[in-house]
Amino acid sequence: MICERDDFSLTGPLHLTAIDWANEQHRRSVTASLVQGIYVAERDRQLQRDGPELALSPIWSEFFHFRLIRKLVDDADFSIFGGIYEYKPPQQHPSQELIPRYVIAFRGTVTKADSISRDIELDLHIIKNGLHTTTRFEIAIQAVRSIVNSVGATNVWLAGHSLGASMALLTGKTVARTGVFPECFAFNPPFLSPPIERIKDKRIKHGIRIAGSVITAGLALAKKATQQHSQNQNRLALPAPPDPFTALSDWFPRLYVNPGDHLCSEYLGYFEHRNKMEELGVGFVERLATQNSLGGLLVDIVGGGMNTEGPVHLIPSSVLTVNWSPARDFKEAHGIHQWWREDHRFETKIYKYNH
Repeated sequence: MICERDDFSLTGPLHLTAIDWANEQHRRSVTASLVQGIYVAERDRQLQRDGPELALSPIWSEFFHFRLIRKLVDDADFSIFGGIYEYKPPQQHPSQELIPRYVIAFRGTVTKADSISRDIELDLHIIKNGLHTTTRFEIAIQAVRSIVNSVGATNVWLAGHSLGASMALLTGKTVARTGVFPECFAFNPPFLSPPIERIKDKRIKHGIRIAGSVITAGLALAKKATQQHSQNQNRLALPAPPDPFTALSDWFPRLYVNPGDHLCSEYLGYFEHRNKMEELGVGFVERLATQNSLGGLLVDIVGGGMNTEGPVHLIPSSVLTVNWSPARDFKEAHGIHQWWREDHRFETKIYKYNH
């Protein structure tokens, strides 16, 4: 029995018969569909839907003239977690410079027996700020670097949903730190924080955020002082390394969040609170807090850790798109399908990190 969500003819954006690559809605819809194509490719594998007559994944990309040229396979469970798409139009497009030559897409967690345990393991690595230590990330970043080195970052887009959004952001961060900024489309990216955004009273919510910023900034200063003391004890007169967070301030990944999805809704407060702290004249506190995770700092200070990678979810600048249309439940609010719907109300804001 075919799952309706896998069938492009039933749930895909059939209305996009002509793509305007300058249109944000079209770009969002195409990249979300390519991510869905990776989900379906993995379900094709698990359900043994092989060949042109049975496989449901190809139409999710071929409808937009993309071809899946390589599947990214996890080395632990052999699941398909990502893929490299190449744009193959039947003829030259008049806006060719706006179209990516390649899109590298990553799926999120698949709740099937053949992949659920490995995917949950990766989810836990996100919580522990250890996604960059996994072999799945190594496979992903090698693929991204290979394509970027071959055709340049301007010809490559990264895209992902949920766990895959974290992978897209992490590979994007890694490449961006070299001074080149690939387009990145992160759908429902996890933000590791208590769901403060769900508090209805704005004063209480704002008060909690201010308290959290002060505590986080204080712990960040304590961690920095501990590191400097350790260096002095070891007589290491090393120059201060460049701030990896500030180095990403000119990179604007596109984040897509739904207020009804508690896994990503904190991005709303994360960026808006930073603006409010600037207005209050205490932006220096927030500049420290915004690049640190409270949980991560506690682990580092108590455990003596020196993790310089930084939490995946903390981003200096972004183009943030919010789906304000009410969702029936968490599953709908977290789903990938919402991002190509025509009847939803989207709002986009640009946030620039001032350092």
